[in-house]
Amino acid sequence: MHTRYQDGVTIRALRDGDTQTVAAVFARLSDQSRRHRFGGPKPRLADAELAYLSRVDADHHVLVAYVDGDPRPAGIGRFVRIADGAAEVAFEVADELQGRGIGTALARVLAGDARAAGVVELHATVTGEPRPVRSLLARSTRRLRATWLGGECALVAALD
Repeated sequence: MHTRYQDGVTIRALRDGDTQTVAAVFARLSDQSRRHRFGGPKPRLADAELAYLSRVDADHHVLVAYVDGDPRPAGIGRFVRIADGAAEVAFEVADELQGRGIGTALARVLAGDARAAGVVELHATVTGEPRPVRSLLARSTRRLRATWLGGECALVAALD
């Protein structure tokens, strides 16, 4: 089991098929956070979505964050390879814990793991206001570009 600590946050790799942890983080998200993360209303995750989001293999890397003193998972960060050297990233942090460095810790560890796996670009698509995700990725990389496509913002972070 791989564990890292930073500022009261413990980060570990998700076990393949651990749908309970994925569901627990999802349950801690507000409707607005779910809308931003999934690009529209998402009152619940279907079994197939839970299975996909809990998949861990050579192309799917998922990290789980915990805050000291709270046994419930606080957030998840993941990357999924989409091409040679490129991966799509996504983050979820429990609403009541946002702004406490959990997303930053997840992004930094995830970026390091991505570099080690040969990923040179992280991609994220954001609906609505991209500022939080943009800020999160900017803290983990040195070069970030944003392109608007209709109501979506496509972010590409170069890993140095």
